[in-house]
Amino acid sequence: MAWMLFFMLVPYLALPLYLLIGTRKRARPLSAVRAPAPTRAKVSALRIRLLVGTLSLPEPSTCDSFDLHEDGSQALRSLLSIIDSARSRLDLCTFVFGRDVLGREIVRHLEQAARRGVRVRFMIDGVGRYLGGRPNLGPLKRAGVSVALFAPPLAFPFAGKANLRNHRKMAIADAERFWIGGRNFAADYFEGDGQLHPKEPAWVDLSFELRGAIAGQAQEQFDKDWEFAAHPHAAVASQPPTPIVPDAACSVQLVPSGPDQADDTVYTLLVSCCFTAKTRILAVSPYFVPDATLQMALTLAARRGVSVDLFIPRRSNHPIADMARHASLRELSRAGARVWMTPGMIHAKAVVFDDEFALAGTANLDERSLLLNYEMMVGFYRPEDVQRFAGWILRQREGALPYEARSPGVARELLEGVIRWLAFQL
Repeated sequence: MAWMLFFMLVPYLALPLYLLIGTRKRARPLSAVRAPAPTRAKVSALRIRLLVGTLSLPEPSTCDSFDLHEDGSQALRSLLSIIDSARSRLDLCTFVFGRDVLGREIVRHLEQAARRGVRVRFMIDGVGRYLGGRPNLGPLKRAGVSVALFAPPLAFPFAGKANLRNHRKMAIADAERFWIGGRNFAADYFEGDGQLHPKEPAWVDLSFELRGAIAGQAQEQFDKDWEFAAHPHAAVASQPPTPIVPDAACSVQLVPSGPDQADDTVYTLLVSCCFTAKTRILAVSPYFVPDATLQMALTLAARRGVSVDLFIPRRSNHPIADMARHASLRELSRAGARVWMTPGMIHAKAVVFDDEFALAGTANLDERSLLLNYEMMVGFYRPEDVQRFAGWILRQREGALPYEARSPGVARELLEGVIRWLAFQL
């Protein structure tokens, strides 16, 4: 409706803007998939898996080990271990690559991997590259690392892709080890940069490592992303999904989301799980700018007695997003949800539903992440894994203060309303 009104009022301005940022999907919808009806297992335990079976996602998978990183130091050790352990192939993807002490360390390890004969591919978003200070990628290329920029905006500004950014962050070694989370490859997201910013603490973030079959699925997704980055004008080939067969051994679920998916996968899972949650919803995100449907799902969950706890930073690195979130936070608070404001910047992305399901990875709780960006999340079904995420989120209450909803003045309410018009771009 907004685009139609825009075309009617100022068509000469609307047309170039629509060509620049108007589209948000590359994949075509597939024919409807009917998930098999559950037999012996309880319907409540299978509802998420059955929904996944209709979303053209990879099959539920297995992992041999799961390591949740407690802090940036552990996350960095895991990342460098994956790079150093690669035997034949190593693939990395990030939105921001810092021109800082951590960026230089990663470059050094990648150079060593390439020189010992490992095929190394490094992909960075075409816009995110500038946000990291435009790091020098020349040494990587000279060492034999293949480097690709994902959808550089100046390469095809009117191809409808300039606004669709790759926000995935992951590292995969030999299709066996899989590192993923909210951390960009820059010092702020790990241990900080004592040389450039000695007084600024590192951000609180969340990442984890998985080993096993899911790493092979992540490898296949990276291959698709790499092919698009290298050949952006090639046609997208959609494969029909395999009907899901519930299996207790399948404990994890890869959930790619974005323009390359026919459905809004992460968004659909979040909304559905909010409506079916029974006891609790725990969520952590640096930015909270949900659309009306997700906001309603969370609000209704709180009103029907589900314990809803949301953790966000008191002040994030995006002041406009902070301004846009207050209307949603006031509504959640009035419904009985608890909103916790952490003292420092928290960049983690995870949501826990009851003791049955957890989603963690790269997607924020805002419209850009859920409806525009290329994102990557992992779903966890095992109660013990779900509880580990729940425990990590609840530990963020230390030092956090409860959000106090205050009625805005007329000027503040008008300003919030104007900003909300741009919510999908924040």
